[in-house]
Amino acid sequence: MGCLFALLAIISPRLALIALWLFGDLLSRAFDSWLVPFLGFFFIPWTTLAYAVMWSSSRGVEGFEWFIVIFAFFIDMGSYAQGQRSRG
Repeated sequence: MGCLFALLAIISPRLALIALWLFGDLLSRAFDSWLVPFLGFFFIPWTTLAYAVMWSSSRGVEGFEWFIVIFAFFIDMGSYAQGQRSRG
């Protein structure tokens, strides 16, 4: 299942988020409400996926895991910048 999830994440983070939502409870453990993952699905999917995967129920996201989440955020912002650059 882990390899299938990794393949979905490479193809599209949104597909991976849908798979996490349908086949597991990781999103409900990582986020307190449905609103943050819902908005993250549309606006910052890599960041939402990274936060959910790095989440541990006993300690949350800490240490080097924050680097992964911040790196995913930069990937999301880079995709917006690339889209803006290609328009104009």
